[in-house]
Amino acid sequence: MAKKLGTGKLGVGVIGCGNISKAYFSLAPLFRGIEMRACADINMDAARARAKEFKLRAETVEDLLKADDIDITVNLTIPAVHYEVSKQVLDAGKHVYSEKPFVLSLKEGQDLKARAQKRGLRIGSAPDTFLGGAHQLVRELIDEGKLGKITSGTCHVMGHGMEHWHPNPDFFFQPGAGPVLDIGPYYITNLIQLIGPVKQVAAFATTPAKERTISSKPRAGEKIPVNTPTTIHGLLEFENGAVVTLNTSWDVWAHGHAPMELYGEGGTVFVPDPNFFGGDVRFTEEGKPVKKLPKWKHPLGVPNEMHGQGMMANYRTAGLADMALAIAEGRPHRCSMELALHAVDVMTGLLRSGETGKFVAMQTTCERPAALGVKQAKELLAKKT
Repeated sequence: MAKKLGTGKLGVGVIGCGNISKAYFSLAPLFRGIEMRACADINMDAARARAKEFKLRAETVEDLLKADDIDITVNLTIPAVHYEVSKQVLDAGKHVYSEKPFVLSLKEGQDLKARAQKRGLRIGSAPDTFLGGAHQLVRELIDEGKLGKITSGTCHVMGHGMEHWHPNPDFFFQPGAGPVLDIGPYYITNLIQLIGPVKQVAAFATTPAKERTISSKPRAGEKIPVNTPTTIHGLLEFENGAVVTLNTSWDVWAHGHAPMELYGEGGTVFVPDPNFFGGDVRFTEEGKPVKKLPKWKHPLGVPNEMHGQGMMANYRTAGLADMALAIAEGRPHRCSMELALHAVDVMTGLLRSGETGKFVAMQTTCERPAALGVKQAKELLAKKT
């Protein structure tokens, strides 16, 4: 049984040393309550390379699950095995925090929930980008009533796939991935934290190209099959009555849509890309001109990494740290299993609607996670800002 956090830190082990693991290892030291200690992978060479890079122990998966100094295991495996790996972690008596999507079916999620409850363990899941300064600013606008009741909105996440940059893009085009399950979690989770739970969904889904050509190194020129829809146009009806359009596609070379816009009875807010923590928030009340809101002093919105677009805010592992501190404080964590499972319900519902042509009612619901204001965000950080 994983111990509760006292005045120290919870030891963290990572299973899966692929592309995303670098962000977790490099950003974890920013936060209180957690300490990266070991990593594992079915490819021990990958585990050893990450361990050497970040001064950690390289373990087999079996040994990591037995390690006494590991309290939370982060599941960074491919989506198709998220359930199996998280099940192993819980059965080993450790808390688990998973990359998105949390699971690929409600049945899997409900089984993990039962296992965690039986052992008194926590489950958390990415994405945690909704904890970023930009999205929490939008949350504050909504909570303060500046937009009035949210009545509708639009979301667009469209590009031309991962085969142009990812070294091993195969799994993106298989069941369990595709744009809804891979990129959709950022958008859907943010919508839930801003508006609340979803009541029902509908969608059209297509697969224009049955094969993709990798143009990234080291496998440039290889062909990979496409076995999941790559363009999904969906509608989400929320329990509060709001209706939001969600368009996701990996078949678009360019477009002019904003990532997210929410329309309220008293105004409109233009939300930056939910895949990132920061960005500009634009807002208008009634018929007044649209204005860019001043940057507020939210520590998880401060640019801290250089990207192709310039300096950007990246605070991945904030959700993991919040979960560790929530265990210590005896409160709910924000990147909760209930939130993640409801997002899975929405995403799988969209895919099911695309297959059947029917509306799909949600089988789950959840509370909006607690807002993360400036004070609470500062308390997550190892060094107060």
